[in-house]
Amino acid sequence: MASIRNGAQRGSAKFDRPLKPRPRPSSPGSAVRRPNRNDAVLGRVRVAVRLRPRNAEEMMADADFADCVEVQPELKRLKLRRNNWDSDTYEFDEVLTEYASQKRVYEVVAKPVVESVLDGYNGTVMAYGQTGTGKTFTLGRLGEGDTSDRGIMVRSMEDILADLSPDTDSITVSYLQLYMETLQDLLNPANDNIPIVDDPRTGDVSLPGATIVEIRDQQSFLELLSVGEANRIAANTKLNTESSRSHAILMVHIKRSVIENEDIVSSQNGDTSHLIKPSKPLVRKSKLVVVDLAGSERVHKSGSEGHMLEEAKSINLSLSSLGKCINSLAENSAHVPFRDSKLTRMLRDSFGGTARTSLIVTIGPSPRHRGETSSTILFGQRAMKVENMLKIKEEFDYKSLSRKLEVQLDKLIAENERQQKAFEDEVEKINLEAQCRIAEVERNFADGLEKERLKCQMEYMELVKELEQKLVLNQGRNDRNSFVADSGEGPAQPSPNELAEVKMLLETESKRRKEAEEEVKRLKNQLGIYTQADAGGDLETIKLHNMLEDEVNQKKKLEDEIIILRSQLLQLTFEADQMRRCLESGSSGSTFSAMDSSMTQVRHSQFKDTGNGQKSSVATLFEQVGLQKILSLLESDDANVRIHAVKVVANLAAEEANQKRIVESGGLTSLLMLLRRYEDETVRRVAAGAIANLAMNEANQELIMAEGGITLLSMTASDAEDPQTLRMVAGAIANLCGNDKILMTLRSQGGIKALLGIVRCGHPDVLSQVARGIANFAKCESRASNQGIKSGRSILIEDGALPWIVQNANNEAAPIRRHIELALCHLAQHEVNAKDMISGGALWELVRISRDCSREDIRSLARRTLSSIPPFKAELRRLRVEY
Repeated sequence: MASIRNGAQRGSAKFDRPLKPRPRPSSPGSAVRRPNRNDAVLGRVRVAVRLRPRNAEEMMADADFADCVEVQPELKRLKLRRNNWDSDTYEFDEVLTEYASQKRVYEVVAKPVVESVLDGYNGTVMAYGQTGTGKTFTLGRLGEGDTSDRGIMVRSMEDILADLSPDTDSITVSYLQLYMETLQDLLNPANDNIPIVDDPRTGDVSLPGATIVEIRDQQSFLELLSVGEANRIAANTKLNTESSRSHAILMVHIKRSVIENEDIVSSQNGDTSHLIKPSKPLVRKSKLVVVDLAGSERVHKSGSEGHMLEEAKSINLSLSSLGKCINSLAENSAHVPFRDSKLTRMLRDSFGGTARTSLIVTIGPSPRHRGETSSTILFGQRAMKVENMLKIKEEFDYKSLSRKLEVQLDKLIAENERQQKAFEDEVEKINLEAQCRIAEVERNFADGLEKERLKCQMEYMELVKELEQKLVLNQGRNDRNSFVADSGEGPAQPSPNELAEVKMLLETESKRRKEAEEEVKRLKNQLGIYTQADAGGDLETIKLHNMLEDEVNQKKKLEDEIIILRSQLLQLTFEADQMRRCLESGSSGSTFSAMDSSMTQVRHSQFKDTGNGQKSSVATLFEQVGLQKILSLLESDDANVRIHAVKVVANLAAEEANQKRIVESGGLTSLLMLLRRYEDETVRRVAAGAIANLAMNEANQELIMAEGGITLLSMTASDAEDPQTLRMVAGAIANLCGNDKILMTLRSQGGIKALLGIVRCGHPDVLSQVARGIANFAKCESRASNQGIKSGRSILIEDGALPWIVQNANNEAAPIRRHIELALCHLAQHEVNAKDMISGGALWELVRISRDCSREDIRSLARRTLSSIPPFKAELRRLRVEY
């Protein structure tokens, strides 16, 4: 049966830090809450045991024998076998296996001590064990070849340097060895007999004459350790090829400047919100001692003889004295023999004193050294019973604060004087410049005001004349026209009388045109006759020239009017056909709704084909008038002419056969000019629709981008408020989003931002076009990523489109929902987008799509994506979601 010896219950062996979490000052000199320096905190010595793995010699010699030690780190328990069927069990604060890393050893053994030292307490980390069990490896390994092998000394200094401020705090280091009861300086080998002096007032131990080096960075500390290790005495024994023959002691002194906030003082009425005593400067002095004890050894096993035998005797004597002191402290004896050796005198504060102490005992697995292993374990068990009274050592530092404040005050006074002088000079300079500028501005203003007054008078007179002329022309035109111009609400329904009147006007104008042509021919003949006559007919010739020019102008006007009338006739005929079809189909209750829908489609669609009658009418007009003439009317000064011309171009652009001729004839440039120059809502709406029709052809898309089309569309999208105009613009941008070659240019010129800005409208038709554009862009972007052309996060995510996509992924409108679901699937196919999609809520929409989407292809794509992207799989496993 296994027995438990000297093993306290695990609850009692738990190491609880008596301090609250240490506050980290955000800047040097910031206020921290300090414990009362007169209070003592109880802290037991914390002991950890570390098992060394078998070395090469043990693998050969002990190949047929089991290890004498069995560790149970999860229970913080160790078993020491006495024979094959019986063992002793011990409990420690930490049990580290042979596979424990140096980092873990540091964190469980030394890091709590280092944190206490940074809080102002003294601390000690000590390694004890048989020679060759890894004490120096645990404490003093530099890790030059492999940084993971760094020991406790190196890692402690890394944490200390990271926490302290070089401006207000200081770190000094001494590195010593106790050899043959002589204290020697490892940084200055010539100093080989350093005395130990006890302060009778405080009980502290001082070492006058020891070399003290100030540390500023980690590299200088590593160089210091290298020098010390080179000077440390070591020898080759049977148990260890590099056996340390001295106790190495690293002493790190820390001096920290902190500011104390005193307790809040209550006022007479009990208000404690703003009454605080002024802060006091403090200096905390703490010390970290790292002790690498020489290994205990038995002479008949180590083979020491001669001088090495004397060294072994000295080592064992000092370790025996240390054991006696720990036994006395564990048994609460009245007398503790600290003065029996120099080692115990130096460690007086570490055992039974005011320091936070951690002891790591190192053991080997070999059954040949079971006696030494048992002795080491019992030493650690006795050390766990030692309790220290932890105290902070701090002093008020008024002198340094006074000097510091005086220097700052002098600097502030000098800086204030410089700034005051510079301010006065600057004010004077600004005053002079302001006076000069005011005088100059007054002169320029007076001159400009007079010129502007004269200019305004002239422009006013000219505008009055032009308005009178236009008023007369408009009155005449209104009498002739039988329709109202498109104002965003659509024209009135045409009657048969109006159609007959328009046809009659068209026939009349055609007759007048033929008569004018005949008159022109007649005048040309007369001109030829008069030219052959005598020179006395010059006056008559000039008169005929003038008449001829008037006739030519009249002809041009008639031709323009004929084109307008034909366009109007085309529109009225088409509307009449639509109205007739609506009246013939359906019940009377739905007649007017169908009629309104048809009229809305005519007025606001992208001018696609809606009937054979319209196609034939547009083709007839195209053949009769000619494309160049129609495009020239886009620049007409008459708004009605311009509107009807752009409608004709839009209808022509809906036919793929006409698009090439329109682009080659400059129609695309003219449409873009309309977007740039005119603010008329109808012109911009129809022009955007025509551009959208042209953008359906991939050959035209690069031309639109090259001529700045996306910039003009973006400007139109930001200015427009009419839903139909925004739908045309969104449709044009959506068509451009489907071209792989222009994705980056489209993004750089603001196309994606404009598309996302259009969603402010909220109209379902507009949002459908926006969703289509996002789906096209996501599809092209996904294709570019698969081909290796593009890398990194999606442009849509970078431009902030993901929240809107997630918000509308389950929209009631089927077209919007279908496009958004497809866009989400394309975005999710690339792992680089997974993090943003998870945080933005898109993962849940993908799960919904994989379950509820009405289209099988999108549903399958969502399922494949969720099962192939690792972040999605991990998140769904974490949330325990089935898909």
